Amino acid sequence: MSIRGSLTALVTPMNEDSSIDYESLKDLINFQIDSGIDGIVAVGTTGESATIDFEDHIKLIEFFVKESDSRVPIIAGTGANSTEEAITLTKAAQNVGADAALLVSPYYNKPPQDGILKHYLKIADEVQIPQILYNVPSRTASFIDPSTVSKLAKHENIIGIKDATGEMKNLEDLKNLCKSEIDSGEFLLYSGDDFTFLEFLNLGGHGTISVTSNIVPAIVSKICKLAEINFSEAQALEESLKELNELLFSESNPIPVKWALYKMGLINRGIRLPLIEINDKFKKPLETCLNALGLLDE
Repeated sequence: MSIRGSLTALVTPMNEDSSIDYESLKDLINFQIDSGIDGIVAVGTTGESATIDFEDHIKLIEFFVKESDSRVPIIAGTGANSTEEAITLTKAAQNVGADAALLVSPYYNKPPQDGILKHYLKIADEVQIPQILYNVPSRTASFIDPSTVSKLAKHENIIGIKDATGEMKNLEDLKNLCKSEIDSGEFLLYSGDDFTFLEFLNLGGHGTISVTSNIVPAIVSKICKLAEINFSEAQALEESLKELNELLFSESNPIPVKWALYKMGLINRGIRLPLIEINDKFKKPLETCLNALGLLDE
């Protein structure tokens, strides 16, 4: 499987009592697909996976699969810091029809590299679904070393990595160490950092898994397409999103992006504790930015 281009790490809409709002989710999925996005990540970090129980987690993935109706690939967030839990989640995602799984590196318990290697190999051995590694040490305190990635890239079920470090040196190391698998199209590189994703693509990345594309999927999709044919135009579009990117990470993701979607009339204002609604001091700047981009009704 080759999933390239613009992928959205979609929020999970919630009502004010924090229950899941499936009607809004349906609209969001269709908004993304109609805007030209190439794939959707369901119940990842942006989808508040940390506070969604197993039953709702799988129910959500199944909803994504049915609503997308094969129009775009659905990548299920199924990572955990327990290997057995990650296997259970990944198997369940496979059973409800997810196209691939995104597995964050084990968080909090800080395994050594050999533990990370064995964690991912065990999941890949036991679940026959395409799997994408996810390296986001700023959240997990767990870094997947490029040398570890090079060993994992050889597994037929491991098809890529989402790199959210924002470090181009890390990208270069991945390209060098995984060159054979990348050249054959068996292993793909995804940016997980909205601030640097165009540079990542320009240096050989294959796609981006974006938070910002919750808000402007058509623009992020266009940047990805232009990256290969008109880089200067892609840069101009990226520059137009600079302020939005900064504001969407003014507090922990997905606090700002959920409030932005609420102001756009796309979701209710629900979010689950321990996350809370965005601080008042960030509301006006974000609203002004959304208005400047033509995203709010007059």
